[in-house]
Amino acid sequence: MLLAVTPARAEQPKRSTDWTLTLGVEGRVLPEFEGSKNDVLRPVPVFSFRRAGTPAQFRSPRDGGGAAIFDTGPFKFGPAIKVKLPRKESEDIALRGLGDVGWTLEAGAFAEFWPSDWLRTRLEVRRGFGGHEGIVGDLSADIVMPLTERLTVSGGPRLSAANAEALSPYYSVTSGQSAASGLPVYSAGGGLKSWGAGAQVSYQIDPNWRSYWFLEYEQLAGDAASSPLVTQRGSINQMQVGIGLTRSFDIPGLW
Repeated sequence: MLLAVTPARAEQPKRSTDWTLTLGVEGRVLPEFEGSKNDVLRPVPVFSFRRAGTPAQFRSPRDGGGAAIFDTGPFKFGPAIKVKLPRKESEDIALRGLGDVGWTLEAGAFAEFWPSDWLRTRLEVRRGFGGHEGIVGDLSADIVMPLTERLTVSGGPRLSAANAEALSPYYSVTSGQSAASGLPVYSAGGGLKSWGAGAQVSYQIDPNWRSYWFLEYEQLAGDAASSPLVTQRGSINQMQVGIGLTRSFDIPGLW
């Protein structure tokens, strides 16, 4: 009797249309609301895409989710998305009388440039939908230093700007809100929102799993810093500390 032997299935080659999806979650200790002097622990989702077969990309905790649809190596460009948590006046006595600000989806694009293999610069410009309808921009630079094959440290300066439509829901005080809250009437305009710096320690557990720890500091500036919500009930100093865990896996392309 002859037995048919089934050959071992070879690993399928990655197609140019396949993607690697990275999903994860962070535990962040962050201000209870923008400009708050009180902190709270909140989970934050993490996601990004890259072409399957390409190396994992450096990511800062300030980066929005997205994918590089144009990638020459040193220069990358693609869509960027961030979700901004709602602000509820019931969460903090400092917000009483100011009303709620709903969830915001910020969608736009990023441009990333590596002048050298140890320095990354990134610009994100996004438009809000929901809680605010304005334009925000984040500019950052990170020195990226691998200490071992798996351990990397990074850090650098941050700069954020926004127009009046993006700042007003969080920092303005209308006449009605003034009567209800006791804060003076205030109209926030656009311009520089904050400056600061961040640092991160990242450990690649295996090709798919990564853990990291980070610290991000920003100081509010311009009309955000001058808001009576900040000057009378909050703080211009905003700190975030967190730990994250992500997993990457391949998904087939749709075409």
